Amino acid sequence: MIRIGIGGWTYEPWRGSFYPQGLVQKKELEFASRAVTAIEINGTYYGRQKPESFAAWARTAPDGFVFTVKGSRYCTNRRVLAEAGESVQRFVDQGIVELGDKLGPVLWQFMATKKFDAADMQAFIDLLPAAHAGVALRHAIQVRHESFAVPEFVAMARKAGVAIVFAQSDEYPAIADITADFVYARLENAVEAEPAGYAPADLDRWAAAARCWAQGGAPEGLPYVAPAPPEKRRRETFIFCINGAKIRAPAAAQALIARVAG
Repeated sequence: MIRIGIGGWTYEPWRGSFYPQGLVQKKELEFASRAVTAIEINGTYYGRQKPESFAAWARTAPDGFVFTVKGSRYCTNRRVLAEAGESVQRFVDQGIVELGDKLGPVLWQFMATKKFDAADMQAFIDLLPAAHAGVALRHAIQVRHESFAVPEFVAMARKAGVAIVFAQSDEYPAIADITADFVYARLENAVEAEPAGYAPADLDRWAAAARCWAQGGAPEGLPYVAPAPPEKRRRETFIFCINGAKIRAPAAAQALIARVAG
């Protein structure tokens, strides 16, 4: 399964460009969840949400839709990651399991200034629960400092079954190594000059990469740290068009969905 989407759904410039003119705000999630196949909930990065909110979002989205959930900054933006246990517990206990079968991976994003410390990163990974309230949890980690581009980090993530996020960006180094039974990619270079955020050839390339990931392969031409053929098995693949020219994100996601389906 290939799921392609956007980050969040409340963004004023999308009104009249992505959302139909005059669509009431409370209907935006209903519209967005039928235009793309996944949404990364980013409000959870900034603060707690109510269990009732997660339940309402799940009811609003159609069957088969998936939300990924961005982990709290209070868990990742700290000097000593090993001390994040209480914050991680509060995060998973806020009601994310109310998303039910629409709950996708949890994304833990680190600041670009966070450097790789093997012992501390291992301690953080050890804090990530495999389940909560009887619901299995999957985790993805996005790092943005070049010190993480080492085989030790890749091996650590692979042993834990945690996905290293592949983030295509001009600002931060990328790691494309496959370390889990799913793939999590973020395309962060959309430009406003392109109606779909990316040139057609770039969209074709990412569609091919999506199919390769989903079929169990490792796309050629990406930056790998510890090149090793992944175990050949199908992987649920998440791709989010996010950052860059955000106004183009929905068009980029829809263009990519069309190519993957075609």
